[in-house]
Parts: sequence; structure tokens; C-alpha cells
Amino acid sequence: MKRNAVLRHGLTLVALGLVWQAASLAVGPFLLPSPGETFTLFFQALGTGSFWKDMGASAWRLFLGLGFAVGAGFPVGLLMGHCRKVDAATAPFIFLTYPLPKIVLLPVFFTFLGLGEAPRVLLLALTTGYQVLVIVRGTAQGLEPSYGKVFRSLAETGGSRRVSLRQAFRHVYIPAALPGLFTSLRVAAGTAVAVLFLAESFATRSGLGFRIMDAWGRGDTPEMFVGILGMSLLGLLLFGLCALGERLLCPWAVGRGL
Repeated sequence: MKRNAVLRHGLTLVALGLVWQAASLAVGPFLLPSPGETFTLFFQALGTGSFWKDMGASAWRLFLGLGFAVGAGFPVGLLMGHCRKVDAATAPFIFLTYPLPKIVLLPVFFTFLGLGEAPRVLLLALTTGYQVLVIVRGTAQGLEPSYGKVFRSLAETGGSRRVSLRQAFRHVYIPAALPGLFTSLRVAAGTAVAVLFLAESFATRSGLGFRIMDAWGRGDTPEMFVGILGMSLLGLLLFGLCALGERLLCPWAVGRGL
């Protein structure tokens, strides 16, 4: 099974490489460098401190933003999913503000928070936090009521006179919502990298987004694609960490993803 998955991914990479090569021949290497040239430059960049400085800055912003998103979105989504009163009070606000493209708030964040790291991290947290909250809420609402009844029955059989809400969250509601959390993180991975690129395109001199835009402004197309590969690698790393986390924390859900 694993061998088939590796084969499929390998064939996909080969197909993408052939399409890339054909496109490079069609438009010319000045506009689109060949995959061979790009990957050669990319591996050379891996040996430079400037590349890892930009990679580190982007990774720090990305994972810090996602950390805040999970820290806020997961418990709020869980509470909304299992408490009707909380859901009735907060759902209108969430779903009225959810469609707003959060990226348009970046100038507002710059105005109030300055040009440092805070507005970029806040933008990432806000954008991905909504996705985490909405998906976790839906997962919580879809939980079979019988699970809670079975847990209470087993607890009473074991000698517990009363099952507290804290126990129910710890042993039933949180484990049941973890697959939804990792699903939301996989969905948010692409969005987070895209928002990161936009956030690093303005008022900063570090990060892969800055590296890409700086190379584009200088007309250095190969260097621009090196930055694009770096950002793609960062997104792939995030996606892989989501898969690993799901495998470790909720193995019963493994096999449903890509």
C-alpha cells in the first residue's frame, strides 16, 4: 500500500516536471527557468545563510500564527459545537465576519500595531483561526449523542456517581474533535502560506515572501523561483506535520486524508 502511494507521488512529480519543462521551452528560460536550472540554484541556496534566515523568519511567523489560531479557534469551536447557548450567542458574529477577506485588514493592522511582526502574525492567526473554528464546530455538532451516553454509563459502572462536564470534554468531546482539527489545519495550510506571502510582501526585509518580491523587482527570475520553491517546501512541511500529528494523536482517523 505504501509502495503504491510512493509510486503515485513519484509519477506525479515526474509529470509536473515534464509540464514545467515543456512550459519553459514554450515561453523561454527568461520568463520560466527550466526545472533543472531552478533546482540546481535551489540546492545551492540551501547552503547559504541568507536563505535559511528568510526560511526561519517565514517559518516563525507561520507557526506562531497557526499556534494562536489553534489556541483560540479549537476551544471556541468546541464550545460552540457542544453548548447551544454559546453557539446561539456567537454564531451570528462568526458567520457575518467569516466571509470578510482578512488580508484587506493588513494596512489596518500596520496602522495600529506598527510594521513589526505583530500585524503579520495576527493576520495569519485571524485568517486560519476562522477555518479551525468553523470546521471544529461542525465536527463537534456532528458527534453522535450516543457516545456521551455510553461514556456516562461506563463511568457509572466504574463507580463514579456523576460525570462532570470537564470529564466529558476530556474523554469524549476533545478526542472526537481532534480529526476535525487536523482536517482544518490541512485546509488552512495552503491559505496560511498564501497569506504569509502577501504579509511578507510589504514593509519587511526578511522572509521568503520578501525574497520572491525582491527577486521579481530585480528581474532575477531564477532567484524568484528559488523563493517559490522554498515557500512550497514550507507548505509541504506544514502539511506533513499535520499528517504526523493526526497519526500520533488520533490513529483511528488515519487513512482518510490524501
